[in-house]
Amino acid sequence: MLELAILGLLKEQELHGYELKKRLAETVGSGSSGIGVSFGSIYPALGRLEKAGAVRVVPAHTGAGRGKKVYAITEQGDRLFEELLAADTGASDDERSFNLRLAFARHLSREARIGMLERRRAYLLERLARTRGAIRTGWGRFDAYTRTLMEHGNETTERDISWLDLLIAREREAAAEGAGAAGPGVSGAAGGVPGVSDVPGATVGAAGASPVSGEGPDNPPGPPFPSPNPTAWAASAPPTMPVRPGAGSFVPSPSHPSGGNVR
Repeated sequence: MLELAILGLLKEQELHGYELKKRLAETVGSGSSGIGVSFGSIYPALGRLEKAGAVRVVPAHTGAGRGKKVYAITEQGDRLFEELLAADTGASDDERSFNLRLAFARHLSREARIGMLERRRAYLLERLARTRGAIRTGWGRFDAYTRTLMEHGNETTERDISWLDLLIAREREAAAEGAGAAGPGVSGAAGGVPGVSDVPGATVGAAGASPVSGEGPDNPPGPPFPSPNPTAWAASAPPTMPVRPGAGSFVPSPSHPSGGNVR
């Protein structure tokens, strides 16, 4: 997975080790959903890639620093990158692998991008249905904190599904219009793209809103993809958060100055 990230960044420009570490942290993160970037992992990976002929050392560019090795991708590296990016290795159920592939999805064909997004969406729908079933059957066994944690997990999954619905709809709309890689956005649902409501009990946003984009009378359409790189925007854009039933409700309680607690 680290080799894929390194090759993807070197496709854009030549970099030395420190620059690679910085760019990797910016692109794929270093938290729980990142790939864990450190010099102790970057340089061995670069060594493996250099030995395989996928990268080569080039003369240092201005400002790179004396004695620093600057790496560039080779033709063999381009082919390896394409193979690693297109490989279906169960990435739909691995958040880190999915996020990494999405960060470089602009290098995939539109059909491959849609397939990747749909596989991730199918996995999340299955996970959401499974956890909802566990909550229904074991509600009495869980204390308030465990229930809250499970509900939070479901809300996060619903949010990700809504986000994927939007990305899939936009990809299909651009394909239908015969647009290029920087096709326009789409308002509302595209044919055949169901929303979060596929899962019993899932929420889809405000009343009258589209199950794909969340657009409706209380939520007007947003701007289309910024040009020229919609996929990079998609990787960083915040998902659409479904509205949780009862959000903002007022619960009577003597602890509130007005006699209640605002959730």
